[in-house]
Amino acid sequence: MELTVGITGASGVQYGIRLLQVLKEKETTTHLIVSDSAAKLIELETDMNLLEIDELATFVYNDDDFTAPVASGSYMHDGMIIAPCSMKTLASIANGISDTLIARAADVCLKDNRSLIILPRETPLNLIHLRNMTTLKQAGASILPASPAFYNKPKTIDDLIDFMVGRVLDLLCIKHNLYKRWG
Repeated sequence: MELTVGITGASGVQYGIRLLQVLKEKETTTHLIVSDSAAKLIELETDMNLLEIDELATFVYNDDDFTAPVASGSYMHDGMIIAPCSMKTLASIANGISDTLIARAADVCLKDNRSLIILPRETPLNLIHLRNMTTLKQAGASILPASPAFYNKPKTIDDLIDFMVGRVLDLLCIKHNLYKRWG
């Protein structure tokens, strides 16, 4: 499997980082794009630096690099996950504004009917956020709000993150043991 991972400037960059760690363990080819705002949040929210995160990916691109293979529909891959997805990025994608590589790669997934999984990380949601999510869902994206469950009795924040990453993997039909399933 070959996937694009976008990390944008919403709180919760840990979701994207953990996703990259798991995909690397599963020997999945990954194309990583980190927005400038996400790079700042990585410094604020984690003990990692951007170079350490880049090393988790197979390929890394700047968010303004429209020559990256994932900017073209002719480049074959299996889909994209944006974790976390800021409301700015979500709005850009929902309205066809491909002014960043993350938004362009997502647009390519939608137009070519490839998997696009969006992990919005915002609360509360206003009507504009909800309408943009509805637009993306109608266009074929999967909307997976960063809302972990508690039936698996999480003990740590890592357990909560693993639940969400596990749900992403479920949507991609990638087997895992990141959380205890219901029943």
